[in-house]
Amino acid sequence: MYEIEKRKMNLPGLENIQTPLILAPMEGITDTVFRRICLSEGADAGISEFISSEAIIRNIEKSLRKMDAAHEEELRWVQIFGNKPESVAEAARVAEENGAHIIDLNFGCPVKKVVSKGNGAALLRNLPLMQEIAAATVNAVQIPVTAKTRLGWDAQNIVVQEAALRLQDAGVKALAIHGRTRAQQYGGTADWNPIAAVKAVLQIPVIVNGDINSPEKALEAIKITGSDGLMIGRAAIGNPWIFGQIRALLQGGTIPVVTIAHKTATCRRHLLESINLKGERRAVIEMRKQYSQYFKGLSDFKPFKAELMAALSADEVNRIIIKIAEHYSF
Repeated sequence: MYEIEKRKMNLPGLENIQTPLILAPMEGITDTVFRRICLSEGADAGISEFISSEAIIRNIEKSLRKMDAAHEEELRWVQIFGNKPESVAEAARVAEENGAHIIDLNFGCPVKKVVSKGNGAALLRNLPLMQEIAAATVNAVQIPVTAKTRLGWDAQNIVVQEAALRLQDAGVKALAIHGRTRAQQYGGTADWNPIAAVKAVLQIPVIVNGDINSPEKALEAIKITGSDGLMIGRAAIGNPWIFGQIRALLQGGTIPVVTIAHKTATCRRHLLESINLKGERRAVIEMRKQYSQYFKGLSDFKPFKAELMAALSADEVNRIIIKIAEHYSF
C-alpha cells in the first residue's frame, strides 16, 4: 500500500473512496454504453462526452441525449464546454434540471475545431474569462462544479498553477489536470511534475490525467503528484478492465489477468448494447475503432482485424468474435 495524505473527494458518491478512479470524458467514446461497461469493470465514475453549452440551450436532442444516465445508480457527471459565462451557466442549470449530479467544465480540449472557436484549451490563453465562466456556473447551480484543463497553451506558457488557483477561487470543487499542453495534443509524454506543484498549493482535490495506461503507471502518477484521484481516458478504450487492475494494485493485491473469454464477451456486450442505443448499422461501424484495442497484443491478429473492419452486420461481427475466442483459447 502507498502512504500519501489524501483529501476527500467531496463529490456525490465519491466521499468515502480513496483515490477514485474516473473515466475521462471522450467525444464519441464515453457514451452511456461505454460508461456502463467501465463502471462494471471497476471505475468509480465516468464523465459524459462533452456537450456544447449552446446546443444544450437550444435544446438539440442529440446533445441532450449525451446527458442520459448509463444506469439508474450512475453518478451523472456531465461535461460542458463554451466560452460565454451566461451560456455555460444556463446550460449547467438545464443539466441540473435533467438530473446531473455534477457539472464538469472543459478547459482542456485541444481539438482545432473546438479551440478555433475559443472553447476548450483556448481558455488557457484567457484565464480571467476561464475564471468568470467557472464562477458564473458555480453560482447558477446547487450541485458541485468541477473542471478539467491542461498545463498550458505550449511549453513556453505553462499557466496551470494560476489557472488552478483562479478556478479554486471561483468555487470549483475538484480539478482534473492532463499533463500535456495544448500544443502537444495527445503526442509526446505527459509531465506530471507541474501537477504535483498544483497539488501542493490547492485546497481542493486534484485529479491526475495523462499517460495512465497501466496499473504501474497509475501508482507512479500518484507517487509523483500526490493526487487525490486518477482519471483514465484513451487507455480505457477497448480496455475497461484497467480500472479493476489499478484498484487491485493500489490495494496491494495481485493484478488480475484478463482472459480471452472475458475480452470477447465484453466486446460482444459492447456491440449489443450499442445496437440497442444507436441501431445496428451505426453501432457496427462505430465499433471498428474499438476492435484493435479490445484485442491489443494478440499475436497474428491482423487477419481477424481485417474481417472485423469489413463486417457490415452484428451477425458477422459475432461470428468473427467467436472465431477469435476459439483461436486464442489455449
